[in-house]
Amino acid sequence: MKKRVTGIGGLFFKTKDPKAAKDWYKKHLGFDTDDYGSTFWWKDKEGKDCSTQWSPFAEDSKHFEPSKKDFMFNYRVENLKELLETLKDEGVTIVGDMEEYSYGKFGWILDNDGNKIELWEPIDSAFQ
Repeated sequence: MKKRVTGIGGLFFKTKDPKAAKDWYKKHLGFDTDDYGSTFWWKDKEGKDCSTQWSPFAEDSKHFEPSKKDFMFNYRVENLKELLETLKDEGVTIVGDMEEYSYGKFGWILDNDGNKIELWEPIDSAFQ
């Protein structure tokens, strides 16, 4: 079987005040925060640079819809286009269309509980 998820790409959650959340995590837990949250750098088994993003969102954000949850996980994947086709064939609900940016490709699905999951085929070098 081809690889699907290769790691956690991000942890996203809603909060009443994203700036206050970033400030709290910076002060008390030492997060290196910016406008988007905090990026954690690590190396995979092959020694390649990889990142995981931590981001608070405004409580009225629509980014997690159609899920009703106040969080969304982002998973790092390989071959996103092929994976989305496979998942569709397996009966998984695909949300929207795949999008491409300088830092990777994104696609969205719903899990068995209706949680929106973001799938990311990263280009980590775009952040360095």
